[in-house]
Amino acid sequence: MEISVLFRKLWCVRKQLIVFLTPLVLLPLLFGLPEKEGKCLYVVLLMAVFWCTEALPLAVTAMLPVCLFPTMGILPSKKVCPQYFLDTNFLFLSGLIMASAIEEWGLHRRIALKVLKIVGVKPAWLILGMMLTASFLSMWLSNTATTAMMLPIANAILESLFGDLETLKRNCRSGEDAENEVINGTGPSNMKMQPVQSLPSEKQILSIEGQDGAEQGDGRTAEEVREEAQYQMQIWKGFLICIPYAASIGGTATLTGTAPNLILIGQLKSYFPECDVINFGSWFAFALPLMLIFLFLGWLWIAFLYGGLNTRLCIKKQDRRAEAEVKAQAVIEDDYRKLGPVNFAEASIAFFFVLFAVLLFTRDPKFVTGWSVFFPKGYVSDAVTGVIIVSILFFFPSQKPSFSWWFNPQASNSAYVPLLSWKKAQDSVPWNIILLLGGGFAMAKGCEESGLASWIGGHLQPLAEVPAPAAAMLLTAFVACFTEFASNTATIIIFLPVIAELAIAASVNPLYLMIPTTVGSSFAFMLPVSTPPNSIAFASGHLLVKDMVKTGVVMNILGVLCVSLAMNTWGVAMFDLNSYPEWAPPVNVSSTLVHMHIPPIPGLNVTL
Repeated sequence: MEISVLFRKLWCVRKQLIVFLTPLVLLPLLFGLPEKEGKCLYVVLLMAVFWCTEALPLAVTAMLPVCLFPTMGILPSKKVCPQYFLDTNFLFLSGLIMASAIEEWGLHRRIALKVLKIVGVKPAWLILGMMLTASFLSMWLSNTATTAMMLPIANAILESLFGDLETLKRNCRSGEDAENEVINGTGPSNMKMQPVQSLPSEKQILSIEGQDGAEQGDGRTAEEVREEAQYQMQIWKGFLICIPYAASIGGTATLTGTAPNLILIGQLKSYFPECDVINFGSWFAFALPLMLIFLFLGWLWIAFLYGGLNTRLCIKKQDRRAEAEVKAQAVIEDDYRKLGPVNFAEASIAFFFVLFAVLLFTRDPKFVTGWSVFFPKGYVSDAVTGVIIVSILFFFPSQKPSFSWWFNPQASNSAYVPLLSWKKAQDSVPWNIILLLGGGFAMAKGCEESGLASWIGGHLQPLAEVPAPAAAMLLTAFVACFTEFASNTATIIIFLPVIAELAIAASVNPLYLMIPTTVGSSFAFMLPVSTPPNSIAFASGHLLVKDMVKTGVVMNILGVLCVSLAMNTWGVAMFDLNSYPEWAPPVNVSSTLVHMHIPPIPGLNVTL
């Protein structure tokens, strides 16, 4: 058998080989380390390999602690199983249910079109509008759902601006190349069978007519047509690539926006039970300015790279581009008009959505007294707030109630429809992510109870030589790169326990290292496989891997710098990062001072 054939066969069964060989390769850990710590490290590394390679589904790997921790004597099942439904999981679940209600009644589409109407139709402004809308929606919806909803809207606008994509691609080639393709029979029309065309819509007729008229009657040379087509193709790419990036950025602004934020909260409660610094309100106050700064810089970079920044932003010109922009504006306004007036269900969802956000934000925002003071301390959490609001959705009517219905025998006697049904919620909620969260919390609990966390901390003392600001930036950059190849949820589950122990070993406030790495795990911009939103945009067929790489590298750098700026400015004031907190485990002052090397930067000096 040829070696190439053997490799192909091995590749076909690679996941099965990983599942069977990884436990054998890791066996020496059980004999070369202290008993309980070695067993826990064995399980942690086993799960890390399975998560990174996806040899097993992520949710299945997340359930491994339920069977391995008790059978290996690490943790009894009565301590493992509750980790899968902590109050953090309920907060996440309530956010997902609220998102499914918003999607059910189309409120997200109305918000998106309204923003696009406001920002205008010049390419740079439209890219900004797309990014603002996607980031806002992903604060409450999943990043994947936001991207899937925004891309069709973007494509409709692009078609009205530039016409048919295949024609645009042909115009990007030189006239000679196009002739050769036709002669050789390798042109786009001959490469694949064309599907049966349905009747074109009014929008398509307008765009085709406008394009044909321009090509026949504007007197442009073939070179000018090609240059204009290349410019339009760049704008098209900028539109498509900005949506998944903005969705990933926007998810960092709220605790429920992305899973890593909730994992941070869960692991803080596991490692530092007395830590109550971070909740929905305090996180939002910290992360929203960070998100807006990063979003603005990301917009400048994408608009610059893909041709949206030019004098047309400030100067009105009457030319072909202006005519296309008028048609694009008409498409947006027409789509918004088709939605009709806001109905009772949409208004109700909007009210509960705002109430949901306001109550979460004001429960205990830290910088002012929240409404939680009316209840016994520690009794009411963000999860309680979320579950109260979403529970109302299951019985609140979607039609405006009328007292006359009771006295009108001719009125319909059909049962009223609530804003949200359990079937819709059940179908919309990604239960695998909830299990993944639980697996991360179970892993953290095992590391703590087995002593593995302390054992790792003891071996991290040499790393305390690194200045704290540099350590934070390096860890953020490392996690941002690592998450390009692995799930951001799995990445942060794996690294947060190690980072917490590193902070304790260096006697640095744990939040100073844990917050930036958590945010950085959402900065996966360089590859199509990095996140589902990237994959959705790439699947459109209009983006190349090199487009994502050259855009994503700079986006990653900007993200790391923005996080560093946030942590060293308003983050220091909000979370008191210039001192080692009382809620963290006490450190050995004499041994720590030998290893610590934290520069005397205001706001970063460690006070023991």
